[in-house]
Amino acid sequence: MTGAALPAEARAVPPPSPTASATLAAAAGARARRVALVLGGLAVLLVVGMVASIATGAVALSPGEVLAVLADRIGVTLPWAFTAQQEAVLLSIRLPRVLLGGIVGAGLATGGAVLQGLFRNPLADPGLVGVSSGAALGAALAIVLGASVSASAAWAGPAMVAVAAFAVGLATTAVVYRIATQMGRTSVTTMLLAGIAVNALCGAAVGALVLFADDGQLRDLTFWTLGSLGGATWSALAVAVPLVGAVLFAAPWLARSLDAMLLGEAEAGHLGVNTQRVKAVAVSLAALAVAAATAVSGLIGFVGLVAPHLIRLVLGPGHRALLPGAAFCGAALLVFADLAARLLLAPAEIPIGIVTALVGGPFFLWLLVRQRPA
Repeated sequence: MTGAALPAEARAVPPPSPTASATLAAAAGARARRVALVLGGLAVLLVVGMVASIATGAVALSPGEVLAVLADRIGVTLPWAFTAQQEAVLLSIRLPRVLLGGIVGAGLATGGAVLQGLFRNPLADPGLVGVSSGAALGAALAIVLGASVSASAAWAGPAMVAVAAFAVGLATTAVVYRIATQMGRTSVTTMLLAGIAVNALCGAAVGALVLFADDGQLRDLTFWTLGSLGGATWSALAVAVPLVGAVLFAAPWLARSLDAMLLGEAEAGHLGVNTQRVKAVAVSLAALAVAAATAVSGLIGFVGLVAPHLIRLVLGPGHRALLPGAAFCGAALLVFADLAARLLLAPAEIPIGIVTALVGGPFFLWLLVRQRPA
């Protein structure tokens, strides 16, 4: 079509001015620098928290001694001397614990960020799709009934609890998603309501199991439902890292689609987003991350709520920066929470879920007050 054949309105539209293009480029560059600065700062904060957590405790470990122990494992000798006790504490207790705290925090925060984008609500939490309550039910079944259905009480150990929590957590999420899906379409509202109902049912089932628990089982169940990294092992890391790592790798691929979903499902569909597939993938990724994290650490609340919203306040709602920022923030938050749980009442240890609730509860109330209409 020639220029003469164009409508007058089209011919009258001027091209973007060089000044406007330069302004947009400058704004994009400033945002990129801000994102890089925030992510870099969170990474430094996470490293500081890990170093502090590794060095602090009944057995003191300086950074030099930590490096000397790690170098010795690969046959390199450094000038810092260390004892056999320090080596055992570092390799068997503190290092797996701090790494597990980082991966669990990142998984919970990423799951929360994905679901908040899907529900288009910053108050959304991973527990809304039933994964947390399902994991609690699975753990309760393993703790209370495991010994009675097995010839050996050892069969009902930590590994069985983790497997049961992971499996039942994913199963309850699948039930919630299936209830919300009809004729190939998934209703986000129905998913939310079904999640509330499933949470109530799982809570009732856990309460019924408590009635049959003996004193030892009741202590285990109570401690598990409050969350702890005290049982961190290299085996637990070997399970959690691949599962949560896969979610951390895959979630950024949803960033553009989740940004479009913030406009509404109809608008996202007009932009070419397959909303049904996005909902299925988003729920699957969030459930996988939260189920894997919960299986190895117990129920830890508010990380999936607080971390994404903190990053959203700083970097805005764009998921390209929000998802990695939430992962770093959640990891740092849980590492510092675990450090506080170990030190506040030392030598006793506070369940980490209590620490996160003390931080997350007031934050959640602040969000509610902040979102009230004027």
